[in-house]
Amino acid sequence: MLHDDLKSDLDSLLPGRSTEQGASRRTALKAALGVGYAAAALPIAAQTAVKTSAEGLTAGEISFEVNGFKVPAYRAAPAGRTGLPVVLVIQEIFGVHEYIADTARRFAKAGYLAIAPEMFARQGDPAQYGEIAKLQAEIVSKVPDAQVMADLDAAVQWAGANGGDLSKVGITGFCWGGRITWLYSAHSPNVKAGVAWYGRLVGTASDITPRHPVDVGAKLNGPVLGLYGAADTGIALDTVEKMKGVLAGGNAAAKASQFVVYPDAPHAFHADYRPSYRQAPAEDGWRRALAWFKANGVG
Repeated sequence: MLHDDLKSDLDSLLPGRSTEQGASRRTALKAALGVGYAAAALPIAAQTAVKTSAEGLTAGEISFEVNGFKVPAYRAAPAGRTGLPVVLVIQEIFGVHEYIADTARRFAKAGYLAIAPEMFARQGDPAQYGEIAKLQAEIVSKVPDAQVMADLDAAVQWAGANGGDLSKVGITGFCWGGRITWLYSAHSPNVKAGVAWYGRLVGTASDITPRHPVDVGAKLNGPVLGLYGAADTGIALDTVEKMKGVLAGGNAAAKASQFVVYPDAPHAFHADYRPSYRQAPAEDGWRRALAWFKANGVG
């Protein structure tokens, strides 16, 4: 059986989009800088619908160390400024490529220090895979939630030492990263607010993924805005209702959390490099995300 994140991503793609051509992680990060576009084997198109320049920004690859391992990340921030609110931008299963980097630059243009860590860096490079099922089996399914939480903690600390204000930390993520947004909002006392884009809410417990959003949603450190699509074939709306029940019985941050479900939107409706992209809900969700962060002390 396919992992729910994987099934949703498969459902949002057109057949025949994959190729056997790969690219290194560094190539992908260089592509994010505008040097070229990562020739990833997965559904990364030649162009994105939204293009955000790096003019006026400090943008590019950084790294931070976690237990002796250097985690690569893409960073974007207004040039020459400090005391910036921080937003963690969490990838889909396809890694940090131009769409994720562009999203970081959008936040930077709005005044944030945005960091998009390569969450799969220890397990491998998604851009080297031509088959999504193989990507799931060899990389995604081997990434422990505990590793992700520790890497994000380190990303926050890097931000604090490099112009970020750690009293103003937010997190947002897409699909796989949407689930992580819920989990990290429950994990980190630094998080003031989160925005989860169509992240899986339920799942089977395992050593790698011991808990899921419904298991931790009652004890959030900051309220989360969930942006979901009613036409998402991989995330059933009854799981959204289940999560609403968890939030209603939780702490103050849980009770303050909200969902917006777009009636005709499929999975990955914000992903402007894929056929699942829907401009109206994507733009509305973006406006809501910025407003949510500002209303909850981030920004």
